[in-house]
Amino acid sequence: MGAFLDTPNTEKYNEHGAGNDLQYGVASMQGWRMEMEDAHCAMTGLEGGLSDWSYFAVFDGHAGALVSAHSAEHLLDSIVETDEFKSEDVIKGIHSGFLRLDHKMRDLLETNKDKSGSTAVCAFISPKHIYIANCGDSRAVLCSSGSPVFSTRDHKPVLPAEKERIQAAGGSVMVERVNGSLAVSRALGDYEYKNVEGRGPCEQLVSPEPEIFVRDRDMENDEFLVLACDGIWDVMTNKDLCDFIYSRLLLTDDLEAVTNQVIDTCLHKGSRDNMSIVLVTFPAAPKPSIEAQKKEAELETAIERRIKEIVAQQEGKDGFDYLELLRILVDQDLPNLPPGGGLPAKQPLIEQVFREVCPGRAKSIAKTQNVNPFEVCRAKPFFDQVADDLSFKKF
Repeated sequence: MGAFLDTPNTEKYNEHGAGNDLQYGVASMQGWRMEMEDAHCAMTGLEGGLSDWSYFAVFDGHAGALVSAHSAEHLLDSIVETDEFKSEDVIKGIHSGFLRLDHKMRDLLETNKDKSGSTAVCAFISPKHIYIANCGDSRAVLCSSGSPVFSTRDHKPVLPAEKERIQAAGGSVMVERVNGSLAVSRALGDYEYKNVEGRGPCEQLVSPEPEIFVRDRDMENDEFLVLACDGIWDVMTNKDLCDFIYSRLLLTDDLEAVTNQVIDTCLHKGSRDNMSIVLVTFPAAPKPSIEAQKKEAELETAIERRIKEIVAQQEGKDGFDYLELLRILVDQDLPNLPPGGGLPAKQPLIEQVFREVCPGRAKSIAKTQNVNPFEVCRAKPFFDQVADDLSFKKF
């Protein structure tokens, strides 16, 4: 943790699928981190008489990738094999499944002398309900009627209830971290924080207990569900991401392309973490619009024209390079930039045009690898208070 590459690894992993009137797309990128520690799972049509159910999850590993990878492979089975889930008590089944997986995984990690851990956020979508569970600071957000109507709560050590549990277990919260080290207060794995004698699994310094929510599906208004790690949420608010995805869905129904645009934009906004996102669309999701596509084409034409004007104005001036171009563009009044994404969402286009009109200065593009020229555009992260959202029942 904490170590970064000299330049980001922007190679992407993608997948997509469909079933049960749902479409989904997945994108992940290592980014600036030395290793890729994220994992995910996406499945429509579950086994065991649950063919009309679907399951999606994102896992954000830290201090290694073993827990995130193992959880991605086994959490679903750990939940659906519980007696509670089999008896149709889904809430208790999810709760028991998380604790069961965490308990069984301890031997694996201790055998391998592995100290890794992982956050987890997952969703079960049945014909009538959406069940969401999170443990840590990966987050799920539901967009309905064009707005985020629900978000999970990030489990941070500074939250009063989390801090109280940590201190009761003999720990402390320093620099907003458990014992000054771990940035999340709930996670799978992290067994060095789960050894307080006389206390149950949910009373340790770090708890594997998920926070679980259920919502009735709204077939007319529910548009899409996003599950993502904090590499996304570090630079985009819930509204930013929902607005951006909504605007991209008006341009294409290729969900891999949409999720790729999300992680590219987050990289350009300054995210330094691994990034993973699962996007699930419902039947009411926005569909590609000729009008929206026309506006996007006009925007790209305007950006290209403005770049050429700036280059002509700066011709012959010492010090003009790609970074200076971006700084100038930030101050421009460019209409119809992607909502939530802004100018960083168009950096691939900007780079392409600059290479074409200034081939002799193309090497200066590399200077932007270690800085964030869009700092003024960067969204401030925030925590949503979902306890007041009565559309989801919390368990």
